[in-house]
Amino acid sequence: MNKFAVILILGIFIVGALTISLVSDNFVNANSTKKINFTKTIISSQDPGQGNENNQLALILSPNQGTLYHGSMTFTSSEPVEVVVLHEINNNDAQGQPTWTIDGKTVYAMSLIDLKDKSGSIDFTGAALALYSPNSKKFTSTVSVDGWIRGQSTEITMQKIEVQKNPPLILSNANIAASIPMHEGFYNRNSVFYIITDSSQKEYAEIITKKQGWKVEVAPAMKNISENVLQTIFVFKNGVNGDGIYGRQKEIFSSTPSQEIKYNALNSVIEVTWKKGQNATILESYDDVINAEKNGRVEFNKTGVVINTPQIIWPDGQMLVRDDKEITDNLTFDGGQITEINKDEMTVTFVAHRGWGQDGKTIYYIITDATPSGPAKLMGIPFSPSSENLITNSSKSDLFQFKNGIKSLGPLGFQAGIISVVPGDENYSPIWRIFNVEWNNPENAKILETVYDINLSKSHDQILVSLARTMNEQYVINSPIIDPFQ
Repeated sequence: MNKFAVILILGIFIVGALTISLVSDNFVNANSTKKINFTKTIISSQDPGQGNENNQLALILSPNQGTLYHGSMTFTSSEPVEVVVLHEINNNDAQGQPTWTIDGKTVYAMSLIDLKDKSGSIDFTGAALALYSPNSKKFTSTVSVDGWIRGQSTEITMQKIEVQKNPPLILSNANIAASIPMHEGFYNRNSVFYIITDSSQKEYAEIITKKQGWKVEVAPAMKNISENVLQTIFVFKNGVNGDGIYGRQKEIFSSTPSQEIKYNALNSVIEVTWKKGQNATILESYDDVINAEKNGRVEFNKTGVVINTPQIIWPDGQMLVRDDKEITDNLTFDGGQITEINKDEMTVTFVAHRGWGQDGKTIYYIITDATPSGPAKLMGIPFSPSSENLITNSSKSDLFQFKNGIKSLGPLGFQAGIISVVPGDENYSPIWRIFNVEWNNPENAKILETVYDINLSKSHDQILVSLARTMNEQYVINSPIIDPFQ
């Protein structure tokens, strides 16, 4: 299978998991068959596959293990497109045919129907269906599907896309620029540029806020994060003068996003103090600090403080900078969360997204890393697989995002999301577990602004609330709530 096809199918899975709402009324029950019949207009999105960023795709039916679609599809498109159908097979059945897999265990065969036409009609049977264009120009397609869905679906809920009674909700300042100060540290004798957004301890938050001239939020719930998730940051209390938190040498990290399995922006703070009589020098790596402690030159203070230090630039990589530098209300969540990195001024400019707190008050948040890899890649942020361990931990907050209802500028193209806790709450954390909210009848959708609204609508059986999952993986993001106006 050529690289073009691999990247194409990767794009289908990612876009399907993060941004596309599909079509019907209810979850599909195991071993059941349900009729699907809909007409929908879809605007394509950038293909996030490496080396294929200039291509576009539009998902029609999303893949899910054990689910089979069959029927007919008719489409018209603003650009010539190709049709892709995936087929779920066993690994041993590949036998040389074009296949794709994400983990070496779940394998899909691929059929690529090279129509290169602006309209057409096909019959299909498979685990997924999409339109694809191998160029950078967005296309708009209107598709009509008449068929059946059979099997088990843990992720796919479907909505009717007929004209809604409620008009779109247009929020002012849905996205705005947030300029955040950067710090420079070390990893393995190389520079790391990072930001500090949250601290589990109030006193530490105040120290860093004063140092950087930008508010660090207090996130007490981060103290509950287990050691197997946390990384280590060494902060120097004395020794060589410099730009560190205490005015001494730069901080040292135990990992970067290149150490994918280990990396997490959440760091346990270990304070390093040079012992009397020792000749203080600049240490530049994790091993340097560990060896200095073993040799009796420095001593450690394990503070128990956890700080959120998302890395912006690391030795062999950096966060994606958006192509479109102008921040508007219509900005999408894909393509990067940063518009500028200024090493001269030591600032980074994030897109701050508007949402609602649990009480309906406006909040703004940035997005710095996530798991699984699909959404992380789509949003242009580091992949942090260890965050999956926080899905049931008391250190996380909950974000409710809407899959249908009132069209607006939220993560999935509908109303803005609602966060369960905000800074100032004892349970606040920048780590969010994602829930999907879906109206059982989208025509009756109304704006929900609070967690109470969600719970009330759920109790009246108006909405379905479920944990968001991508390819059967948990969805967790590091998304600090900030004050972008400071």
